[in-house]
Amino acid sequence: MPALTEKEESSISALRAQQVILWSAPVLALILLVLFVVFPGFLPPMSPNMSAAEVGAFYRDNTSLIQFSMVGFNLFGILIVPFFVLIMVQMQRMRSESHIYAFSYLTAVVAGATLFALSNIFFAVAAFRPDRGDDLIQVLNDLAWIIFIAPIGMLVGQFVLLALAVFADDRRAPVFPRWVGHYALLTALAMVPSAGAAVFRDGPLAWDGLVSFWLRNSAFALFVVVMFFIMRTALQRQAEQEGVTS
Repeated sequence: MPALTEKEESSISALRAQQVILWSAPVLALILLVLFVVFPGFLPPMSPNMSAAEVGAFYRDNTSLIQFSMVGFNLFGILIVPFFVLIMVQMQRMRSESHIYAFSYLTAVVAGATLFALSNIFFAVAAFRPDRGDDLIQVLNDLAWIIFIAPIGMLVGQFVLLALAVFADDRRAPVFPRWVGHYALLTALAMVPSAGAAVFRDGPLAWDGLVSFWLRNSAFALFVVVMFFIMRTALQRQAEQEGVTS
């Protein structure tokens, strides 16, 4: 068997690294799902109309679970970023004009992950001293929820940038099928109404509402699942095109 060239070895190493990130995603998703279920404020989501006394009692009654789930989110939540970096790497394989979309996409991903981490911190701070005044706990809780739900600009940008890159990749054998671009735009559209969580305390646009909480989070989770299979196919095709096995 002839020795592999340096280029072939580099391609194999790159594909293996991408496969590691891809197949770690289901494990991470399971961990995050468990943490989502463990946090007592998500199922059902806390109401913005809870009084300060009710919010304070919630944190005092569930201190350990809140702290456990938030420590878990801070440890594992950021690990979702490599999966989106993997998408970015595939975006860079598209036509040259897609490269600017890819780097802008990464910026949006990092901004979103940062805000998610901040919301975890505010939840954790509210539970750190559950004996403090109810009004202050309520303020921290409001900060946590609004930062978690309302800032959707970076998420919308993330999906729109992916769509633009897909539409720009007009080669005969594109990296992602064209419908992925349309699906990304549809997901972005599902995110937009969540901005209302910073304004509304009742109805579907409140942070516990059907649109702001359930549609937003379900659409995001479904997108990750769909992109897992899209990425698996893309990596298989890349291996075939480069004549290597991953």
